[in-house]
Amino acid sequence: MQTLDFHPTGRHFLQIPGPSPVPERVLKAMSSPTIDHRGPEFGALGLKVLADMQKVFQTRQPVIIYPASGTGAWEAALVNTLSAGDHVLMYETGHFAALWNKLALRLGLKTEVMGLPGPEAWRHGVRADLIEQRLKADAQHSIKAVCVVHNETSTGATSNIAAVRRAIDAAGHPALLLVDTISGLGAADYRHDEWGVDVSMGGSQKGMMLPPGISFNALSAKAIAASKKAGIARSFWAWDEIIEMNKTGYWPTTPNTNLLYALSEACDMLLEHGLETVFARHQRWAEGVRAGVRAWGLQIQCADPAVYSPILTGVMMPEGVDADAVRRIIHERFDCSLGTGLGQIKGRMFRIGHLGDTNDLTLVAALSACEMGLKLAGVKLAGSGVLAAMDYFSSHAAVVPLRRAA
Repeated sequence: MQTLDFHPTGRHFLQIPGPSPVPERVLKAMSSPTIDHRGPEFGALGLKVLADMQKVFQTRQPVIIYPASGTGAWEAALVNTLSAGDHVLMYETGHFAALWNKLALRLGLKTEVMGLPGPEAWRHGVRADLIEQRLKADAQHSIKAVCVVHNETSTGATSNIAAVRRAIDAAGHPALLLVDTISGLGAADYRHDEWGVDVSMGGSQKGMMLPPGISFNALSAKAIAASKKAGIARSFWAWDEIIEMNKTGYWPTTPNTNLLYALSEACDMLLEHGLETVFARHQRWAEGVRAGVRAWGLQIQCADPAVYSPILTGVMMPEGVDADAVRRIIHERFDCSLGTGLGQIKGRMFRIGHLGDTNDLTLVAALSACEMGLKLAGVKLAGSGVLAAMDYFSSHAAVVPLRRAA
C-alpha cells in the first residue's frame, strides 16, 4: 500500500495559529492504552483534569469538558443560557466573532452586531466604552447577553475583558458576559472569576497544545442559574447532567479518553512552570516576531499595540500582492505552514502563530521561511526580519522552556 509522505526530510514548521505543534510529552500521553470510562482509574483522571482546568481558567466554578471543537463550546454556551428570540449583543472584532454571530442566528437568537465601522473593526480589540453606551441605552434590559472574543485568531487582537466587565457593571445592566477565549486559553492571561465572566469558552488545539477535539465552558453561578430557565432545547450540550456526574469524575456520555490523557499532561506542563511564566513566554515570542515584521517594513494587521496578541501576528501585504500566493511559495519551497487571511481580509494578509511546542529557534526558522518566500514573491523588504528577531531574542532573556523538571 502506497503511503503519502508530505514532509520527506526534516521537520515541518507548523506556524499557523492553531492547531498548534503538540509537544512530545503530550503525544506520548495520548498514546497510552484506552481505559474503561466507567472504571475507577478513569474517575481519578476525570477529577484531575477538571481540577486542572479550573486552575487554567483561574476559577473556582465548574468547568465543562466536551469532546468537541471550539464551535461546540460556542453552541453550548448559548443554548444553556438563552431562549429563542432572546436579544444578544455581539461585538465584531474579526472572522471568528462573525462566525459566532452566524451560529447564534441559526439557533433562533436575535443578534445585534456592533463594533468599529468598516475595515477598522478587524484591526482593533473590543471598545468597552461602546458596549457601556449601548447597555445604558437599553433601559428595558432587552439584551440578555454580551458576546465578545478574547483573542481574535483572524486578526491578532486580544481584547480587554476586565474592561468589558466594568462597562456592563457601570451600565447597571444584568446581561450575561460570554467570552470566547478559544485561542487565548493557556497562552494569554485569562481570569474567569476575577474578570466576572459568566461563560468562558476554550479549545484544546491552540494554547493548550493539544490536537483538536476538546472544548470547554467555564461557568459562573449566574450562568448556572440562567441555564435552569433557558428555553433552547439541548441534550448533549446540557450542563446539568454533566455537572452532576463530574462530581465523581465521570461524564453522562462517552468522553474522549485519550485526549483527556493528553489534557492532563498539557496541564502538568503549564502548571509546573506557572501560568504567569507561560504568559510571559508567549509575550516575548510575539514581540520577537513583531520585531521581524517591522524590520521588513510591513504592517501588522492589529493596529493597536496595546492589544497585540501573544498568540499570533497578522502580516499585511503591500497593495497588489496576493498573500495566499506568498503562503503557497513558503509552504512548497520551505515546508512551513502559515495561517491564511480569513473573511474580508482573505488574500490580504497571512498569520504567523507563536504558540504550542515552539521556541526561539522555531520562530527564527519560520521567519527565515517567510523572508525567503516574500523575496521570491517579489515583495520589497526594508530590511531583514530574521536579524531583527535574532537581535530581540538574544538581547531579552528567555523564559523557562516547557520541559519537565529534572
